[in-house]
Amino acid sequence: MDEQQILCACSAYEEKYYFNPRFSSLPTQIQQELQIMAVTMTADVGGVFTMEFDEDGTLYLSTTAKENDFSYDEIGSHLKIKQYRTRYAELLENLETYYQMFFVESLQGEE
Repeated sequence: MDEQQILCACSAYEEKYYFNPRFSSLPTQIQQELQIMAVTMTADVGGVFTMEFDEDGTLYLSTTAKENDFSYDEIGSHLKIKQYRTRYAELLENLETYYQMFFVESLQGEE
């Protein structure tokens, strides 16, 4: 698998939240928590917030912004991601385990 798998994303520009249906087997409560995290992030710092897995199952949190978006808080986004990594450490670790168990191993079995 070459491409990264997006778990969820939120855009301050379009005021939309996206949850990848591929991960719909996650409990509703976790899906709701991810939505709260993503919407809060974009409301606080702007831009686009993305949570995505790499091919090994590591979960990355990132933000991006359009060029010349002067309302985007780049420093705040880094601080908020660091805060999320601490505050939601157990959730994020469990999501990585989930991905590795159900997606990485099944993909390796297909090779």
